[in-house]
Amino acid sequence: MKQIVNTNNAPAPIGPYSQAVIANGFLFLSGQVAINPETGDLNISSIPEETHQVMRNIKAVLLEASYTFDDVIKTTIFLSDMDLFAAVNEVYGSYFEKDFPARETVAVKGLPKGVNVEISMTAFKK
Repeated sequence: MKQIVNTNNAPAPIGPYSQAVIANGFLFLSGQVAINPETGDLNISSIPEETHQVMRNIKAVLLEASYTFDDVIKTTIFLSDMDLFAAVNEVYGSYFEKDFPARETVAVKGLPKGVNVEISMTAFKK
């Protein structure tokens, strides 16, 4: 059985998908980009601010599902250019305290709405 998770505190899906789905204690979060949920505008003034917006959106979905960053077990980071890795990594790392999740980071040809960063996560709670 699955449970759909949606919150107004993160951007509404721009296609046929949910913000997140819970199944058997796993929370699968769809990729988030730097859309400000209050305005619907992209927040891409700088790579650090873009990354913070992505992480704030993820946090909102986690909270709606009653999960936290401590529950995250796997992350995928998509970048428009690997030269952004250090700046994104610094911001991303500030959202975790210990026992970091598994992760991969890849550069891709293009991301939705021309953004530089998209992050998806999987979390787990018993």
